[in-house]
Amino acid sequence: MTDKNIFSTIYSKVFDTIVPSKKKRILLKISGEALSGKNNDKKYSEEMFKDISEQIKELQRKNVEIAIVVGGGNLFRGRDLSGLPGVKRMTADYIGMLGTVQNSLVLRDYFESVGIDARVSSAIGMRRVCSEMMQAEVEEHLSHGCVIIFAAGLGAAYFSTDSNAVQRSLEIGADMLVMAKNGVDGVYSADPKTDPKAVKIVKMKAIDVLQKNLKVADASAVALAKEHGLKIKVVAMDAITSVFDDKVGSVIEPE
Repeated sequence: MTDKNIFSTIYSKVFDTIVPSKKKRILLKISGEALSGKNNDKKYSEEMFKDISEQIKELQRKNVEIAIVVGGGNLFRGRDLSGLPGVKRMTADYIGMLGTVQNSLVLRDYFESVGIDARVSSAIGMRRVCSEMMQAEVEEHLSHGCVIIFAAGLGAAYFSTDSNAVQRSLEIGADMLVMAKNGVDGVYSADPKTDPKAVKIVKMKAIDVLQKNLKVADASAVALAKEHGLKIKVVAMDAITSVFDDKVGSVIEPE
């Protein structure tokens, strides 16, 4: 290495220490099933929790502020009650929201056990177990390096956790919504698990996702992201730390 290169490297490190790089903010969407691990043979996988935690710590070291939306599919899905006489769709949806609260509480406690400051912010009031969603409080915690876990969806029936993830991303001014997938590393033209001809799509526009009916997220969530200019990045669960790498995952641009 030349003297000039050595000087440039030293200067860069000193400059970064004196003037830290601008913080970035992401919202990470994790499915409930992902918490079960690769085999989906139990409700929670300690190995998966450890992996998620280590990746979050790495992102925080890179000056990234993180919020999370987690699904509840490992515990309950509304369709589990389909066909059961007398149970309304709204009731099933609210039970599903309670499943996301359970997962959020488990995540919070695990994070704190490994040194990650975390808070659960619920769209449904339940003071005995977690805080109710308050924008000013969420912003304060995020700016101080606390991981915010949004629970109970949007607090209303007929909305998925995908829609919740987009909505919360917009509310906190996230640079992007990161959808971490279990068993797939991006967006494909078809299901790569069943179609050997499926091709990975590295970059696309939200309108193409909607028109081609690609199974990335709920159409209503993609449409909301498109309308408000939110970028969506789809990556594998083990590639969360690489969300800002253009060579990793798939990007859905709003326009």
